[in-house]
Amino acid sequence: MDSMMDKTRARRVRMLWAGTALALGAALAGCGGGGEDTGSGGTTPSPSPAPTPTPPVETLALGACEASGKGTDYQVGPGKAYTALDQVPWESLKAGDTVRIFYSSTPYKGKFLVAAQGTQTAPVRICGVRGPNNERPIIEGSGATTRSALLSAYGNTAETQDIHQTRSVIVVKALANGTYTDYPRWVQIDGLNIRAAHPSYTFTDATGATKNYAQFGACVWIDRGQNILIADNEISDCQMAVFSRSTDDGDFMVTKNIRIAGNYLWGHGIAGSDREHTTYTQSVGLVIEFNRYGPLRSGALGNAVKDRSAGLVVRYNRIEGGARSVDMVEAEDFPVTATALAAYRSTFVYGNQFKKNGDDGSFFHYGGDHFGAAAGANWGETLFRRGTLYFFNNTVHGTGTNVRLFQISTTLETVEAWNNVFWFDASVTSLNLRQAENDSLSTSYTPDGILNLGVNWIRSDWTDTTAWKTLKGQVNGTANLLTGSSAPFDTSSFVPNASSAIIDAGKAGPSAASAYGVNYQLDSSYAPVARTVKGAAIDLGATER
Repeated sequence: MDSMMDKTRARRVRMLWAGTALALGAALAGCGGGGEDTGSGGTTPSPSPAPTPTPPVETLALGACEASGKGTDYQVGPGKAYTALDQVPWESLKAGDTVRIFYSSTPYKGKFLVAAQGTQTAPVRICGVRGPNNERPIIEGSGATTRSALLSAYGNTAETQDIHQTRSVIVVKALANGTYTDYPRWVQIDGLNIRAAHPSYTFTDATGATKNYAQFGACVWIDRGQNILIADNEISDCQMAVFSRSTDDGDFMVTKNIRIAGNYLWGHGIAGSDREHTTYTQSVGLVIEFNRYGPLRSGALGNAVKDRSAGLVVRYNRIEGGARSVDMVEAEDFPVTATALAAYRSTFVYGNQFKKNGDDGSFFHYGGDHFGAAAGANWGETLFRRGTLYFFNNTVHGTGTNVRLFQISTTLETVEAWNNVFWFDASVTSLNLRQAENDSLSTSYTPDGILNLGVNWIRSDWTDTTAWKTLKGQVNGTANLLTGSSAPFDTSSFVPNASSAIIDAGKAGPSAASAYGVNYQLDSSYAPVARTVKGAAIDLGATER
């Protein structure tokens, strides 16, 4: 497998965000435009959208990997004070500390734990100093050595030590030998090439024993932490790229304000399994932006984005492959916390480029994935999102033969979709707006959800029926759809074609999303650039011509 992945890496010549600085702006402004016609089906049905959470507004800017001047500067690399990752005192990092990992032609075979408690003005940063050809330093999980001093930090028993070590290359968690309610905070991991944690690979644990990685794990596992930034990394060849976990045991066990930004994520998953995904997140206040999601590992059956969060924003990404492009389901491990938050009821997916094979599954799933609970139960449908997915200015390119765009679990979930472009190759002979929720819902719930359509462009032979069953729920606004028989954008660059119907065709969406402006798009190198409306109105889709 090492040889196969190395050959794959060699074929994938890429440059993500050239230069030594990555500036990712996140200022938000309204889109503007006209009103919205509900079209067929009349007025928008209940339930009404939940109160809208405040959008993320901070500007994210990553400069060169330099010491902050507010803590210790740990330098790792050839000729430096530390030549290997297991020499760094990870268990002792403090606010303002910087761990600078310098490029080496030989990968760093090490794995570690981050428990530091930074502050907003003095975060803890672990970053890569690029090589002469802009190469990121490589942290390799296969054959990695663990620092022996971290043994008691991983867990208080041999069992918990083993669990946390076998899951990941980098784990963000509290020290097991510290105060129970501690949690890492204001931690930044950027500019690295993190790879190779998979059950077929081994590593040396903190006791010196050789172990295999667990099947359910990730290159970066956020077990506990708040204000965590994972940015400008290449992450590949793991069970998953990034996993975040939350429980109802207290605020210290809820991962909050997590940002996954500007990374290249590819080659993850487990062949034959649908439980591991490129990213799998369950947090409060999660932003996934400016990333490139490459296809999963060959034979892997997971999703590109799997999420169980409250306050999810997915914007300005290129997302390829996966059984589903984005799977947004119920908060499985922290339902009490999540369902008490207004942000749990509003999800925003906008400005993204999507491409995948429709035969592998529906593109966008919203609601939940545990079924059969009676009304009032503390699991299943009662914990579903029960809110609104705001889906706008995305461009979707489908391949395969059978496409099902939206899979909406129950009529307590609504999708508001506007200003999108949906194009499908000629090989697609069945183009369905929705997929039936075929799982066994409790009789207390009606399946298939509510889809409200503003102006969108879609290939002209779309349908909302299937050969096997009549869908329930509702589709409203089909009169607003613009249609055509040829792609209105360049399928390589996703740039609208000259004089196509999607240019200047954008309209305003629901007022609940008016604060979420479409201010960025990806260029031909998948780097973020400001998006400026060039005509009378914003173009449909993820890219302004």
